Amino acid sequence: MAGGKETPRQKMIGLMYLVLTAMLALNVSKAVLKGYVSVNDSLEKTKKNITENNKLISAAFKASLAGNPKAAPYYHEAELAQKDLEEMFKYVDDVKGNFMGAVVGLPDGNGVKGDTINLKYTGMWYEKIDDYDMPTQILIGVDEHNPKTGKLSAAELKSKLEALHTKLIAQLDRMQKTDGLHLLQPDYESLKKKIDVLKPVASGYVEDGKTFTWEMEMIDHMPMGAVFVSMNNIQANIKNVEAEILQQFSAASGKLSIKPDRLLASVVAESKYISSGQPYKANIFLSAGFTKLNAGDMEVMLGVDSLSATKGSKGTAVNVVNGVGVYEVGTNATGDMKYNGVIKFRKPDGSFEYYPFSADYKVAKSAVAVSADQMNVFYRGVVNPVSAGVAGVSPNDIVISASGAGVKVVPKSEPGKYDFTFTGTGECLITVSKKGPDGVKPQGPPQKFRVKPLPKPEAKIGGKFAPAEMKKGDLSTVGAIGAGANGFDFQANYIVQSYDLVGKVKGKLMTAQGNGANLAPDAINIFKGADVGTKIYVDIKVKGPDGITYSSTCGIKVLK
Repeated sequence: MAGGKETPRQKMIGLMYLVLTAMLALNVSKAVLKGYVSVNDSLEKTKKNITENNKLISAAFKASLAGNPKAAPYYHEAELAQKDLEEMFKYVDDVKGNFMGAVVGLPDGNGVKGDTINLKYTGMWYEKIDDYDMPTQILIGVDEHNPKTGKLSAAELKSKLEALHTKLIAQLDRMQKTDGLHLLQPDYESLKKKIDVLKPVASGYVEDGKTFTWEMEMIDHMPMGAVFVSMNNIQANIKNVEAEILQQFSAASGKLSIKPDRLLASVVAESKYISSGQPYKANIFLSAGFTKLNAGDMEVMLGVDSLSATKGSKGTAVNVVNGVGVYEVGTNATGDMKYNGVIKFRKPDGSFEYYPFSADYKVAKSAVAVSADQMNVFYRGVVNPVSAGVAGVSPNDIVISASGAGVKVVPKSEPGKYDFTFTGTGECLITVSKKGPDGVKPQGPPQKFRVKPLPKPEAKIGGKFAPAEMKKGDLSTVGAIGAGANGFDFQANYIVQSYDLVGKVKGKLMTAQGNGANLAPDAINIFKGADVGTKIYVDIKVKGPDGITYSSTCGIKVLK
């Protein structure tokens, strides 16, 4: 049939072959399009998870204003950005509802909401999943040389996305030039790049001498299922950008101020000298500490005041260990003792702040010492090692008791050492007593300690906690997903129960689900084949050592 004159019968046979080929192609397309149902379900789940997480971050951000007034301007800026992003999210929903209503033949102004549509294997939406014409007619029009530009068109969608991108970048630039609204330069540059995902940019693809626009690549002669998933992907990007802005803005004021990296349970007694028969009273609270200090970042100087310290006076230096000045002096004599000095601390901008201090003590009988061996705070669901001692009393004669937060105390083989476990949170009262000939007697009033829940786990991929971006070569080696609490010093066993992945491979959205930490072949293929510049979304369920199942979501940008 390549040349020569054909008989009417040959022409008829050729036409039949052509029709048969087209019918087979349509059947294949219908089968392939079923994959969009799974992709869409994963995107819907991802949007929901990120939305809920953003609500939690926003609420925590707002609650932090009472203790950190410097965060208020950043919170206001976050509200402005959230308002713009939410308007865009709802607009995309309107676009979805408009063209989907037309696809299934509903009348104009049908009021269909995009967030009510779910592509399933049954129902009116799925029946039209392979409609190649109506999405293009509604969003672009029938004349590719004169595309539609009206309400809820692809051109208007592109214009609104470009305007949103420009507005958010302008907001960042304005903040960077405004005192009290700065971001650290690396955070500023990183956030700008993450906002770029909203900007509609055509790939530059050319076919038959025609360069495809962004609208054409997204919609033109694409099946309804593909167009609907693309709109959901835009909405997922909007929620991801909202999450990035909330995280960066909520952390900004703390990053540009003096930021502690450790909490200590501190006990300050009202009186340091106790006569027999008098009660012992103490305030127990959390204090901040600094462990990641470079030489010269912090100096503790005795015998000087702030004014003399600013002029260069050094006084007597106190040894600093993990951000704590360790003052040690002999106590050969008894009586009233006093000392004073200044803490010199380098701020993030390189300048110094001076904090004067003074204290006094009496050399007398020692008080009871009780401390948690890890971080001076207790956690529910894990073993908390504790030491207890009384000066002048053998560890074998010490009796320790505790109440509150479902505490259970298990003595270790070494005297004075215990393991505490908790089934609840709140306060725990610890009493240390001395065992003697006249019975067991408390050596002071009960001391209060806080019991906190375990921190929420994060996905651990390629040895990194919830990485924002990874090189493609590193992603290709990933065979399993771990989980843990980033920066948590306790031994805590988090077990991955299941995972849900979404990624774009060779321009197509792919999904994978599985149980356990080890990845199935389809999940490994997403990590290996994900397109550079796109994001892989990871949603995991994790069981903590406290028996609670947690959810954790992260988006990983694929780098070269």
